[in-house]
Amino acid sequence: MTRAVHTQPLHSGWQFRAADPALGDAECFGDGALQPGTEAWRPATVPGTVYSDLIAQGAIPDPWLGRHEADVQWVAERDWCYRLTFEVLPDATRDTQALAFDGLDTFARVWLDGRPLATSDNMFVPLRVRLAERLTPGPHTLWMRFDSALRRGRELEAHHGARPLWNGDASRLYVRKAPYHYGWDWGPALLTAGPWQAIRLEAHDLRITELASPVWLADDGRRARIDVHTTLDGRLDAGVTVQHRLLDAAGTLVTEHASAAALTHAVSLPVAAPQLWWPAGYGAQPLYTLQTQLLAADGCVIDTHTRRLGLRRLRLVQAPVADLGPGARGPEPGRSFVFEVNGVEIFCGGANWIPDDNLLERITPARYRERVQQAVDAHLVMLRVWGGGIYETDAFYDACDALGVLVWQDFVFACGLYPAHPAFVASVEAEARAALTRLRHRPSLALWCGNNEDYMLAEAVGAYGPAGAPGVDLTRFDARPIYEQLLPTLCAALDPGRPYWPGSPYTASTEANATATGSGPRPSQDMTVGDRHSWEVWHQLMLPYQRYAEVGSRFVSEFGMQSHPSLAVLEACLPAEERFVGSRALQWHNKAFSPVGADGHRRLAVYRADNLPPSVTLADEVYATQFVQAEALRHAYEAFRRRWQQPGARACGGALVWQLNDCWPVTSWALIDSAGTPKPAWYAVRRAMAPLAVAVRRDLPGGLADASSACVAWAMTGVQAWAGRARWTLHSVDGEVVDQHDAPLALSAHTSTELAPPPCWRVEPDRALIATLALHGEGVHHGRDACSSAWPEPLRWHRLADPQVRATVESDATGQHTLVLQAVRPAKGVWVEAPAGVLADNFVDLLPGVPLRVSLSPGQGDALAALGEPLIRHLQTLQGLRG
Repeated sequence: MTRAVHTQPLHSGWQFRAADPALGDAECFGDGALQPGTEAWRPATVPGTVYSDLIAQGAIPDPWLGRHEADVQWVAERDWCYRLTFEVLPDATRDTQALAFDGLDTFARVWLDGRPLATSDNMFVPLRVRLAERLTPGPHTLWMRFDSALRRGRELEAHHGARPLWNGDASRLYVRKAPYHYGWDWGPALLTAGPWQAIRLEAHDLRITELASPVWLADDGRRARIDVHTTLDGRLDAGVTVQHRLLDAAGTLVTEHASAAALTHAVSLPVAAPQLWWPAGYGAQPLYTLQTQLLAADGCVIDTHTRRLGLRRLRLVQAPVADLGPGARGPEPGRSFVFEVNGVEIFCGGANWIPDDNLLERITPARYRERVQQAVDAHLVMLRVWGGGIYETDAFYDACDALGVLVWQDFVFACGLYPAHPAFVASVEAEARAALTRLRHRPSLALWCGNNEDYMLAEAVGAYGPAGAPGVDLTRFDARPIYEQLLPTLCAALDPGRPYWPGSPYTASTEANATATGSGPRPSQDMTVGDRHSWEVWHQLMLPYQRYAEVGSRFVSEFGMQSHPSLAVLEACLPAEERFVGSRALQWHNKAFSPVGADGHRRLAVYRADNLPPSVTLADEVYATQFVQAEALRHAYEAFRRRWQQPGARACGGALVWQLNDCWPVTSWALIDSAGTPKPAWYAVRRAMAPLAVAVRRDLPGGLADASSACVAWAMTGVQAWAGRARWTLHSVDGEVVDQHDAPLALSAHTSTELAPPPCWRVEPDRALIATLALHGEGVHHGRDACSSAWPEPLRWHRLADPQVRATVESDATGQHTLVLQAVRPAKGVWVEAPAGVLADNFVDLLPGVPLRVSLSPGQGDALAALGEPLIRHLQTLQGLRG
């Protein structure tokens, strides 16, 4: 009789210590005499890494605090040993026993009962070792030694040769480990080691080894089918059956199928009247449950596999783009880069995702859910899992599936000319297979992408570009066949329904567009085809953020502006004596750099100084940089979304800000800091990406110095059309109403519409006026939604009198509290100091006579009311930023 699969987690009782280089492998795992200075065994957390345990046990200082990151680099230079004695239970006797390691970081050797068992050199490849001899009930020992990835990588580099890269130690290119562990321009260098994912003993007579479940959906969305392919391993006794049950989102049985088991088994499950899965804001996210079971002849369950599925059809549309006409900048024609779901084109406003911690075991499913929910709450519909991090854990994709967030998934290559010797390619193939088979059923997964900025770097060093161009040597780009042959071949075989894109940024037409003389568009700069990283703002030219409209593309997959994290985060990570503007520890927590050196603090200062009065206190500096970031991203999202016009004229299919989140307390481009606190930019992005949004500003074709006095405006809609009234108002900075017009307005759904200001309505260039466009009608909350103001810029040129902001808290009969903000004069960037999640809105502009009502989360009103006027921080005068 075939018995049920037995699984025994091996997570308790582990110990670890640094390896003694003077001892052999066996001696390192014993309790005998140690060399002077060798540490004793310590309790180990599994899954986990050495850094987490050393920090928790006080063996090293917290690298998040001050400049302690520098004090713990020795950890990455050591080898580390883990050991466990575990009991094999009598029930574990089956035909086959195996030890399964879901992830070992990174160069690992494993011994069982003192005998070599396995080796691993790839953090992303699960290791499952079938045991040649069955383990008998009783005690057994498991040893693991993790070699220094830094040392091993440098040995490989010395053997194969140094290669160009951006970020981190150059040896990382030879190591299949999360690249960001080596340090990035927003993160610390912490080369973790250890069993970072689960370990277990498995025993089976028969088990499910692989399950594929591609979804077919008819063009009209009225019929669907799930083609289930099952692969088994083990002894196939008579009477064993495979049973599939499909349940809808409410748990109701949709269909089921049972048949005699075979080692390879295929069946199609039809779904009538399917409930379609949609991105957030476009519809619901119903998830079907597919239950697959192996049943013995007597009905006992041998093995089971359960997964959630969404029924949807996704395409990447690259079609000619029509002439947009006046009012929308950008070279035409070209080809679009638009994601279409269930026949509906989606503007993918979103963000780049980095790992939410350097110590990955600390990221809980609840934390993943919170971050993805924060993206959805900002009306973002896509997250790009960036190629310098990891293939995220299932909890991340669970959250994206449930909340309707599309995932652009990079393979883990970033900012380097990677090698392509046979052992490296074989490891990459195993890694890609593991990622593809684990993630291919996810409805949120929208695209596989070969790498991050590897084409861009190759271009920069002359290893990529038009064939025959002066200085271009294509033979140096060794890894190009990985991105253009190996990975697309694997994707076509294992996940054929998903689009594949060779890299980000990437322009497929580069060589075709080049002339015989070698001229042609640079692949990373083409605005008419493919995706683009628009870093002319902040990096490269350091353009004023007011000129974001000039650097758009068919799909802007990276852009951004830095700011400090919240003051609370800085106060928690900086020593008391270094909590001031310009401190060394503050600069340490800004990793941004350019080819000339670590200059993030300088670039931050330039953008702040170009736009705002100088700040003195750390609190004012935090507010000033966050203000600039918020304004920059408002300009960017509005400019890029403006180019999403009628079908056939989708000149920009999406914009993914760098970045959504942080992995440690740092000055970075993130919308949400490491404590989970949304910055002002998060609120600005949420307004710019709302289902109904407007933008108004002075047209700035030549930058701030020669700004035109004409105003331009446009409206942006989601899936709903809208009709109401548009109110155009001119205020002086002192609050005087200079002009006002009301007019009816009707907007089509799912587009951007150019709006004409009132006739002869011009903003006098020598007069400090504020131009405001506000929509009034159904679905618009007066004073907050669908309202945009163009203030005279740069703001530092103008004396802005105290707006006399007043804050009161009201409560109704149900106990619901509301914060009411009012101002005597226009107030720009009013920021209320409150914990994350307390306020429904923040970082707002106020106009005289237009109170803003902000709901408060339950139970928070009384505490907020007690703070009174010191809540308010806003741009007030040239002499200071604090009110």
